[in-house]
Amino acid sequence: MNTKNHSQPQDAGAGVNATWNYTLASIVFFFVVLEGFTLLLLAEQVAAGWNPTLAVLAAFMLVTCVVQIRWSWFLRAGIGGGLPSRGWIVALMAPSVVAWACGFFAEGLSLIAAIPVWLSFSLVSCLVSRGWRWGILMLGAVFCLVPLWTREPEAWAPMLQGEIWFVLIYAALMPTMLLLSLWMWGIVKQLDDARQAAAELAVTQERLRFASDLHDIQGHHLQVIALKAELTERMLERVPEQADAQAQAAAQVQEIRLIAKQAMEETRALVAGLREVGLSEELENARDVLTLAGATCTLELAASPGDTRAEHALALAVREGTTNILRHSDATTAAISLTSDGSRCILRMTNNGVAAAAPTAVPGRAPGSGLTGLRLRLEAVGGSLVSHADPNAGTFELRAEVPLGTGQTSGIPDSVRGTAS
Repeated sequence: MNTKNHSQPQDAGAGVNATWNYTLASIVFFFVVLEGFTLLLLAEQVAAGWNPTLAVLAAFMLVTCVVQIRWSWFLRAGIGGGLPSRGWIVALMAPSVVAWACGFFAEGLSLIAAIPVWLSFSLVSCLVSRGWRWGILMLGAVFCLVPLWTREPEAWAPMLQGEIWFVLIYAALMPTMLLLSLWMWGIVKQLDDARQAAAELAVTQERLRFASDLHDIQGHHLQVIALKAELTERMLERVPEQADAQAQAAAQVQEIRLIAKQAMEETRALVAGLREVGLSEELENARDVLTLAGATCTLELAASPGDTRAEHALALAVREGTTNILRHSDATTAAISLTSDGSRCILRMTNNGVAAAAPTAVPGRAPGSGLTGLRLRLEAVGGSLVSHADPNAGTFELRAEVPLGTGQTSGIPDSVRGTAS
């Protein structure tokens, strides 16, 4: 039997937390109602005739109710997720067992006093393995049947009168309710884990693409540099007085310098995002990546900048915006629109799933190094970048504008338009 502690999973999505809160509220509600009816039945006996045994029984049943409600938080570990510390196990079982024992000294209340211990066994059974689960439930059933076994059949009638049947039926169904609720909660967690894995896979694929591009750029140039350097070395091994050898070596060195400079410039362009980037390709990649991450992505495209540099800047904005959605939100919906107001081409990217504690961006300024660098690139082509977060609505909007050149009719392929979910 596993008795290790369990902490709440970190970085859970807002939807997962909401599902758990609903599940927890349902479980607590059932415990409060069931224990409430049990205490009301006990209160009727106290009203009929008070004695110290009834007072002790009522006190321990109330303590058991409070501990059981607190214990419900441990169910977040899921079915078979492992028990908390031994101290919590003792705190759950001890008062319920004492209340069960007190029931034998109160006339007609031994069956009512067995209900809290049955509920405690039901809670424990949810967090252990399947083999232990059925054994614990059978042990709890034995505790409930002992009051009947130790009484003559004629003495059963006082214990089975009135609303006790309602309480007994709901108490018997409590393990089923708990296991079904935790089963649904486990499915939600698995779906969220799959969504996060898909988002991480999309980021990994982008990193692999970048690594492949960097390898393609550097591999060719470095190979040529190595060959020319070897050729120059052989030329310099000739007689220094040979003018033609010196001229050839000087020419090779010059070519090596130019190739190294070209490789450096292309590497800088790749790292800085200034390499040739197609806007239509980035829009299609954004839709596919966001769809893979579990968000519904809507594209509304009605214009094109008509200028190569402006298109490159907007393509970088699409890439940066997509990365921000994946890394800084649990978005379920996203929208990308490319429109014009007659003089400027406007790109808008909005998404939900932003944490309530996310800071609101200052209008006209883009927080974060990635957006800051993107803003500088857009300003270099006469454009601008504005980002705005609404913590109350849980949304984020990225707006990039560039001057609208000639050919403002949309150059986006029809295959990129539309909605993906």
